[in-house]
Amino acid sequence: MKVAIFGAGAIGGFMGVKLAQAGVDVTFIARGPHLAAMQANGVTLRSGGGSVTVRPRCVGSAGEAGIHDYVVVTLKAHGLPPAAAAIAAMMGPDSALVTGINGIPYWYFYGLDGPYRDRVVQSVDPGGTLWDVLHPRHAIGCVVYPAAEVVEPGVIEHTYGDRFTLGEPDGSRSPRIEALSKTLIAAGLKAPVRPKIRDELWVKLWGNLAFNPISALTMSTLDRITGDDGLRTLCRGMMLEAKAVAEALGVRFAIDVDKRIAGGAEVGEHKTSMLQDLERGRPMEIDALLGAVVELGEVVGEAMPLCRSVLALVRERGRQAGCYG
Repeated sequence: MKVAIFGAGAIGGFMGVKLAQAGVDVTFIARGPHLAAMQANGVTLRSGGGSVTVRPRCVGSAGEAGIHDYVVVTLKAHGLPPAAAAIAAMMGPDSALVTGINGIPYWYFYGLDGPYRDRVVQSVDPGGTLWDVLHPRHAIGCVVYPAAEVVEPGVIEHTYGDRFTLGEPDGSRSPRIEALSKTLIAAGLKAPVRPKIRDELWVKLWGNLAFNPISALTMSTLDRITGDDGLRTLCRGMMLEAKAVAEALGVRFAIDVDKRIAGGAEVGEHKTSMLQDLERGRPMEIDALLGAVVELGEVVGEAMPLCRSVLALVRERGRQAGCYG
């Protein structure tokens, strides 16, 4: 099995190191000082008080990487369109694209039974470019739960979590997904295969669609957002609007809204990824986390007044900071 980790930053790097430790043929595709450090010194993973260094093949371009059985992409959602052609260059007719990306994926409606089958989600795939270049038949859904950070070039610090939930868009237990799951498990990771990957995607997105934009608007950490009555009520209202949309699309939630909010509260004094991006002047994942949810609301006829209002505010916040648009 040949696995490429495209954009081998924190999460992709964490997975890649674990796979390399298990003897899998792994190629890291990266750039800049991070790539230079990995090529010179290997990739170091700090986790659980220990440290390990591996020396996988590290290259700076998809062309140099070549064709792989699995291409793992853990970019931010807005990083996928400009990288699509490069990713496609690493994929043969039978290659799988493992999309460990937050939010609504571009392939969301692929093969989905019902009136919206094969519909393009314009918020994350304007004009259907991703659909054409990276056809959804290649896609394997992946819900990422670990937290990690590149603390210096070539060094990844893993703080918690080891689960990468997998699912085929059509719900099947295909040979390719079974092989990937077994390989990840052998590498010491949790990699369950779920028949309804969209249900899994929504549980994680459910909190992100509210916590992330509200944190960017208020500059508040999760403990403050979930601990303040007004902000908590706003989050809950947004999440209930989104729940109505998801259920109209056939999703079923295994937990209730208050338990999901409590899960966010347990993380404590943590800055969401959107707040971190805002503070660092980086592009914000507004459309994948909330814009696409509002678009799906339009599809099923849900008004979503709270989500729409917060979306308008956070988009303008992003534009003012040069992090959106």
